[in-house]
Amino acid sequence: MTLNNSDSTQPRSDRSDRSPLQDTMFANHDLAVSRREFIGMTAASLLMAGSLSGAAKPDTKPDTKNGMPYRTLGRTGEKVSLIGLGGYHLGNQSDPEESIRIIRTGIDEGINFLDNCWDYNGGESEIRMGKALRDGYRQKAFLMTKIDGRNKTAAATQLNESLRRLQTDRIDLLQFHEVIRDSDPDRIFAEGGGMEAAVEARKAGKIRFIGFTGHKSPDIHLKMLATASKHGFTFDAVQMPLNVMDAHFDSFEKKVLPVLTRDGVGVLGMKPMGDKVILRSKTVTPVECLHYAMNLPTSVVITGCDSLQILQQALHAANTFQPMGASQVAALLAKTLQAAEGGQFELYKTSHQFDGTVANPQWLG
Repeated sequence: MTLNNSDSTQPRSDRSDRSPLQDTMFANHDLAVSRREFIGMTAASLLMAGSLSGAAKPDTKPDTKNGMPYRTLGRTGEKVSLIGLGGYHLGNQSDPEESIRIIRTGIDEGINFLDNCWDYNGGESEIRMGKALRDGYRQKAFLMTKIDGRNKTAAATQLNESLRRLQTDRIDLLQFHEVIRDSDPDRIFAEGGGMEAAVEARKAGKIRFIGFTGHKSPDIHLKMLATASKHGFTFDAVQMPLNVMDAHFDSFEKKVLPVLTRDGVGVLGMKPMGDKVILRSKTVTPVECLHYAMNLPTSVVITGCDSLQILQQALHAANTFQPMGASQVAALLAKTLQAAEGGQFELYKTSHQFDGTVANPQWLG
């Protein structure tokens, strides 16, 4: 099939220097890769892509539902579908009823991981998903959404709006969206920052797990993880671009993925086709893109589906996925090496085209 795709704590023993945020947490919860570099890193890259593909699935015979493989979301123990249904394009669909059909068909076919965000399409994405989750569908879904608020007030307000739109009293995974600025980690973890709202919401039963997302720089992801560790907090999941182009340029796969797998953090792969931009390179097919991301130690690969046809393509990719050998990985990376240089097909890294909070800084609070 060659259709196009739309994409979308460990406590410290020393308590003397804790901030109010740390006290709340402890109480509530026991390089850009050039052509030359690529050649030098090939062996290590293939070792990760080949050997860790098995590590992504903890059981010899992975759980399946209607042919859909399930993987474990890090140390949470939650089982999530290999494909996650992206929320942005669902709200961009011209027919709201078609969006509902896409969501329910995906769940009926074994998808349980649903992605969304407070700011997607002015809230329309969450509204449509909330309608789709009526009639017993909510109980079948692992529901994730994101908020932009960097301070406590903005974060709490956005979370409550998301709960209302999604017509649920609990979100399975809440993530801080677009951690793309060097200042974001410190703002979120500051006294009166957004993390205080998330931790309080978890204590109140409004959310179960906490994560963050970003698409700009792996170094900012690493700073967010380091800042969390400094405050005695460990994220349950982290979302980032993982695809055949990222492997060559300022790579999340090379820099962040090993840290997450080492620490047992759930890995949410996104932008397997770079919102269709990668497909414009004419180097790889949609299914090849999906299979590459699935071959990494991802818990779930999130992809946007704005039609039933594209949904079927994603289901086909999941149902036919087999761990790739080193030679298969090498072939895909060789095909995409030249096109990936400079990030020309990863506009989310090299431009502000995908930065909703840059265009709307008021969302940050």
